[in-house]
Amino acid sequence: MQNCFQSTGTYIADQSLTDSVNIAAALEKPLLIKGEPGTGKTMLAQAVAEALGMELITWNIKSTTKAQDGLYTYDTIKRLYDSQFGEEGVNDISRYIRLGRLGEAFTRDSRTVLLIDEIDKADLEFPNDLLWELDRMEFHIPETGVTIRAKERPIVIITSNAEKELPDAFLRRCIFHYIDFPDKAMLTQIVKVHFPLVEAHLLEAAVSAFEEIRSIRSLRKKPGTSELIDWVNALSLSGISPEILAKELPFPGILIKKDEDMDAVKKHRYL
Repeated sequence: MQNCFQSTGTYIADQSLTDSVNIAAALEKPLLIKGEPGTGKTMLAQAVAEALGMELITWNIKSTTKAQDGLYTYDTIKRLYDSQFGEEGVNDISRYIRLGRLGEAFTRDSRTVLLIDEIDKADLEFPNDLLWELDRMEFHIPETGVTIRAKERPIVIITSNAEKELPDAFLRRCIFHYIDFPDKAMLTQIVKVHFPLVEAHLLEAAVSAFEEIRSIRSLRKKPGTSELIDWVNALSLSGISPEILAKELPFPGILIKKDEDMDAVKKHRYL
């Protein structure tokens, strides 16, 4: 396969993940990525776009998002307003059509990376409503009689936090990959990518303390890799010695974001 994705200078991916990305791109199927928060699901799409020299188009899904929003919108209110004030071209409906993020990806002259982020936030019908468009890479605009077809089929990366089960019909059309939380060696490598000059003993102590915190079973929101990166940066900037981390937890608010989790950490060992 040409133009294969590999880890970048800012994103470390293991072989199974790079294989999944490259197979999905070659088969022209959406890649569905799951994993707990902090495993780099959203950043993966950014890394793929960077590595392959493609534009990244992001569609952030909310609870109110409908599939139609990603295709196009027809601004009937603006057209009515323009007609009342005698604006020219009001009969040209295409002036009032605005493509959504999926529509934008279809009309690009070169291949793009399309991120559909947190698809499980939408209602249960949302994934099924996109089956035709993701299969055929086209959609019809009845108001203008125009069919939008993808000039270049985008690499589609879909993330899910597993808040809702996705329909079987949708899952059948996807390549699936679950991103496991990084082990100690991978966490160390990830931090080094961002802070190559961090002191080795401090980094080792920080990663060990971080893993110990994540091992507390009662935590409702475990810290992710982004919190670890920020924490190591704060420790380094403040000149914290590695020995302190064996008995204290400096800057706990970087890692812990809930009151009950802070109490659990206190009971466990720190503060």
